Amino acid sequence: MTIEIQIGERRGEGGASVPAVMDLGELLSTRLLVQGNSGSGKSHLLRRLLEQSAGLVQHAIIDPEGDFVSVAEKFGHLVIDAAEYTEAMLDTAGLRMREHRASVVLNLEGVDIEMQMRRAAAFLNGMFDAPREHWYPVLVVVDEAQLFAPAAAGDVSDEARRASLGAMANLMSRGRKRGLAGVIATQRLAKLAKNVAAEASNFLMGRTFLDIDMVRAADLLGMERRQAESFRDLQRGHFVALGPALYRRPVAVRIGAVETQSRSAGPMLTPLSPAPALEDVRELILTPLPERDAAPRARRIAAAPPPDILAQLAAHGDTVATAEPEAVAPQDDEARAERARRIGHMVREILGDSDAAFRPVHALYQDLLVRCRIAGLGRDVLDLAAFRRVLSVARSGVPPEEEATDDWREAERLAFALPEDVQGVFLLLARAAMTGAPCPDDAALARAYGTHSPGRARRQLTYLEERNLVVVREDGMGRRAVAVIGTAWETAAAAS
Repeated sequence: MTIEIQIGERRGEGGASVPAVMDLGELLSTRLLVQGNSGSGKSHLLRRLLEQSAGLVQHAIIDPEGDFVSVAEKFGHLVIDAAEYTEAMLDTAGLRMREHRASVVLNLEGVDIEMQMRRAAAFLNGMFDAPREHWYPVLVVVDEAQLFAPAAAGDVSDEARRASLGAMANLMSRGRKRGLAGVIATQRLAKLAKNVAAEASNFLMGRTFLDIDMVRAADLLGMERRQAESFRDLQRGHFVALGPALYRRPVAVRIGAVETQSRSAGPMLTPLSPAPALEDVRELILTPLPERDAAPRARRIAAAPPPDILAQLAAHGDTVATAEPEAVAPQDDEARAERARRIGHMVREILGDSDAAFRPVHALYQDLLVRCRIAGLGRDVLDLAAFRRVLSVARSGVPPEEEATDDWREAERLAFALPEDVQGVFLLLARAAMTGAPCPDDAALARAYGTHSPGRARRQLTYLEERNLVVVREDGMGRRAVAVIGTAWETAAAAS
């Protein structure tokens, strides 16, 4: 069934204005890319699309600047302030919002860029990992997509970039079968990862000034390169549309009016008031404040605890969830040790799957939480940071009975001072060195690092050498051996 929404107007035969429409059903199958420089009307276009489709399809909005909170206020979407919740909570929220078919705005305003990438990735992964019975259609709108799928490494950690880029790639390449229709918007095509942009079949290209972006936009629309400069002449709110959900040939459209307004509209020019005399200005600005007039520092009041996000999602979907009793936290050392042993056993079971080494950490963490709840250990057995440490230990292959030895505790002390994504590699090497086993090959190091690339794994060896933690050497046959500095541990030469 065809469901059309009107996004604006276009020129029809004879030059008359006719409605510009979008086939919403087709959009859900083919995805959309919106491009336009700052001030081109890109956010206005997304707002129009959301307003016209509200009530017809579920929405999930990744909002880095808090622009779309007003859409939530108008249409009853749930607003999740990412600063108030952990990645694990957002992962579960993504899963629950699909279960209860609640439209959600993930507000990332006020969170630094690396944390924005991590938390957006957790939320997207939660939606992606929903069970098959909850694969309802969802329009997933990602504003400023170049932040979450950058074409090149920036000032964020490799782990955050990998997690965010992987979540965006899953959304655009594998999301269709799961009912997820990606709508991504970017200021610059050159800054957006090509493997993410290439998955879109529909395009709305707005005003663009840089040559590299104009040429890429023209290529995506199938236009000749000499026509690329026409993107400079587009007015604010005017876009060139192409795609199966839009038009089979490039068509210029003007986006229609919207009902809601952004909270972060740009400043407007206003006339200056008559300037006071220079001496008056000097006195107003530079006169020191008398000590007795200084206002006392306001007393800080502890913030109230964040609301229960999962309860909000359940209520939003008109579903009453039955509260599950939490397991009583163990009090004695023996009970805590037993709980840790059971959790370690579950993590090793998870890693027993052939593809587990290459799954995102958030997905593995969600798997563990489900297993712990089934085993009666409760919902919040450990946080994500603690899970990463347990995961690194499990990836090293150390037997549970050796984890309490002094040597292994020293290896953990050295490892946990490293970045989280390198800990597993170091512990794998330390384990082999402690037992005198052959040095792990590149494939084993890559699995411990969570990548298919042997080159990336070898770079971690270089990193560990630069940190003065290990020494890597080769014998006359080119076989690698690794010694851990400050200990008597050294691997045997690799078999090949």
